[in-house]
Parts: sequence; structure tokens; C-alpha cells
Amino acid sequence: MKSFKEFKNISELPPKISVFPLAGALLLPRTQLPLNIFENRYLEMVDDAMSNNRLIAMIQSNKDEGDELYKTGCLGKITSYSEVANSRMLITLSGVCRFNIGQELEVVTPYRQFQVNYEKFSSDLIKGSGEEEVDREKLVESLKKYLEHNNLTIDWDAINNSSTELLVNSLCILSPYKPREKQALLEAETLSKRSEMLIAMTEMSMTSGPSTEQIQ
Repeated sequence: MKSFKEFKNISELPPKISVFPLAGALLLPRTQLPLNIFENRYLEMVDDAMSNNRLIAMIQSNKDEGDELYKTGCLGKITSYSEVANSRMLITLSGVCRFNIGQELEVVTPYRQFQVNYEKFSSDLIKGSGEEEVDREKLVESLKKYLEHNNLTIDWDAINNSSTELLVNSLCILSPYKPREKQALLEAETLSKRSEMLIAMTEMSMTSGPSTEQIQ
């Protein structure tokens, strides 16, 4: 079935995609992002995706540039879908591959669509790509210090049982950083660079006071 297709090559990915712009929302390959959809234009976008290939793209709006979009986002597949009261949908997007946006298309749909290019991110389709270069011990130690500094808790069984790729990318998604910082994490060329960047951001954040948030 098309909905269960695993992409092996970027040539299999759609060259034109519908985008869901949302500042602060980060999606990375093989991670999951739950979304509450309530605007009519995005309800229509999800409906259209569900009747086609279940693919939509997450990309951040850049508040510093008058709500223009950043140039890099991540394609996702809808892997969970439910309709709820008050004309809302709850969906889960599973990350597939990052992309750079190209020309915006002239469309009749209320949501925006773009031509995109995946060439720079072809390794995103390879599960675990770059894991061997990540200093996992350093990342976990940084996480421990952050949790202690902010009086937070975490499910350590889940951490220990996660692959290195999933650990790095999930911590990036859960991180409390600003959209510009999250965009930098998204655009990191390799998993190792993303991990090092996350560690640096975490160390910098500990110069401020403790947080009251709790990581689930």
C-alpha cells in the first residue's frame, strides 16, 4: 500500500509539496511530531494529503523576516490521524527527509505549495546515518547536567533504549530553544554536528535560572 511505502531514494520523493509553516515546531527524519490542526486551510491540506500520499511538510516561519519562511524544512508522513470535536484533527507526522524550498507554486488551494529540492539531504533516508560519529556519552552527560540544573526528570529507560539517531533528533525536538536555534539544529549537516550544537546550546542555557518545565 502506498501509505506504508518506505522511501529508498530522493528520486521517489515528491518534487512539489504542501507546507505547514509553524514557528518553533521542529521535525527531523524518523522522529514524530504531534499536531493539533484547526485552521480551515490546514484542515483542507490534511484532507488532501490523506486522500493522496499522506505527505506534508513542516517549515518554520521566520518572524525576523516578516513571517517569511526559512529555506529548509522537513517532509513528513501522516502516520496517525483522528477527527475530534470542534472541527479539529489530531495528527502525528513522522519525519522523512529535509528539503530546501524553491519556487512557490500558483495554486487554488488555501495552503501554500512549493517546488523543493532534497539533494543536499539524501542521507536522511538512511536510517542511523552518522551515528558512529556522535559522542553519545557526552550528549547524555550534558542532558544529565541540564536536568539537574533545572530540577527536571526524564524517562531514563527510554533514553537508554533509544538509538543514537533517535536520541539526538528527539532531544532537538523537545528542546526549549527559540525558532532560530531550532532552525540551526535542523540545518546541521550531520548527526554529529547536530549533537555538538545541541550540547553547546544546552551548556549556554545553564547560565540562566532553573526552568519549571518537565521533560516527558
